[in-house]
Amino acid sequence: MTLWTSQDAAAATGGRATRDFAVGGVSIDTRTIRPGDLFVALQAARDGHDFVAQALEKGAGAALVSRIPEGVAPDAPLLVVPDVLQALEALGRAGRARMGGKVIAITGSVGKTSTKEMARIALAGQGSIHAAEASYNNHWGVPLTLARMPQDTDFAIIEIGMNHPGEIEPLARLARPHVAMITTVAAAHLEAFGTIEGIAREKGAIFRGLMQPGSAILPEDLPVTQLLRDCADEAGAIVIGFGQQGMARPLKAETVDGITQVRARVLGDVVDFTLATPGTHFVMNAVGVLAALSAAGADVAQAAARLSDWRPPLGRGAVEDLGGIRLIDDAYNSNPTSLSAGLATLARLTGGRRVAILGDMLELGPDEIALHAGMAADPAMPAVDLVHTAGPRMRALHEALPQARRGRHAETAAELAESVAELVAPGDIVLVKGSKSSRVSTVVDALRRTRQSTPPGERTA
Repeated sequence: MTLWTSQDAAAATGGRATRDFAVGGVSIDTRTIRPGDLFVALQAARDGHDFVAQALEKGAGAALVSRIPEGVAPDAPLLVVPDVLQALEALGRAGRARMGGKVIAITGSVGKTSTKEMARIALAGQGSIHAAEASYNNHWGVPLTLARMPQDTDFAIIEIGMNHPGEIEPLARLARPHVAMITTVAAAHLEAFGTIEGIAREKGAIFRGLMQPGSAILPEDLPVTQLLRDCADEAGAIVIGFGQQGMARPLKAETVDGITQVRARVLGDVVDFTLATPGTHFVMNAVGVLAALSAAGADVAQAAARLSDWRPPLGRGAVEDLGGIRLIDDAYNSNPTSLSAGLATLARLTGGRRVAILGDMLELGPDEIALHAGMAADPAMPAVDLVHTAGPRMRALHEALPQARRGRHAETAAELAESVAELVAPGDIVLVKGSKSSRVSTVVDALRRTRQSTPPGERTA
């Protein structure tokens, strides 16, 4: 299948094609590039131009460049542009413009990638589905996703993230969604925003990119819900709330042996669905997804039935049996809200001693020490038998815990990983959670090595 011809790509970007070509995909990584892809020579930690020759040797159909790289013939299939990133944005804009289906955009402080995957799987069987790969949700991830989108896509699910003020609106305007969903607003990136209200305003900026009339799917049960509603109203969106009191809400949720059975009301319809994992936050996100799919014109009953096929991406709350223990691998990211959700999931699982292994929560701003210590008072903490901690910030939680619940503390996750066999025992239920940069995932890797288990899939970036 041809995704872009040289003529189409040149018209979209204003670039110059050195020769005719046709490509079937778009790639930024020579390690995963497929024959016939357009290789985009982005400049990040390394200059993508250094890898153009390698990409072409691996069968790339062409390369998007701002200059002819060393070792590449002048008559190689190249699209030469003034700026590669701006050209990728232009290619994404053109990909979005020629697609006639519905676009759903998802953002939130917690659960973007899990929720995007829920939506993708729930839509199976309802046409051609296109979704962001992994966590491709930033200034290059969103245009890359759009540039990869086939013209005949019926439903596209675009994930939009942020680290600093002003990032979400331009990405939302690039995606031009028909439906935009916010999973939740939490104390993530407080260092950059200062307050939860500042984070909420940035998340609410996603609604400014909505096609008109567009639908805003937002959480009802937050202190900043009204602020999100104000953002949606300013954008002229149709507001649909999800939560305990929303237009989309769970009526009943029961977890047995790690499987959650849910009955929910979604915009007037009552649907039953199954999630192959525990977690109230997953239930809420699933209800929000069904509301978003309904607003996009999908069959909600069919989508609900497909949710049983969804599993959390590795590192984001997946539960697995691992050589005599039960592991909740939530090591991809952490903030007070997501940690509270992880502890609640741990508290609900029964069958053995409950152990939490926690790494630092990062980017929380000047109150980070108090926020770490405050987790000792989390409602789920009394159900946790032992808490091991790693990192200078997590020392505050270690010291705030009662002696009976206080496990081992180490300055780095690597130190905990070295003694992982002493941290857990057969029959334990173990939550491992921390911000990605805390490297608490090394504890997960050590648990898998020592218990001679293979993870159920590759860790998602």
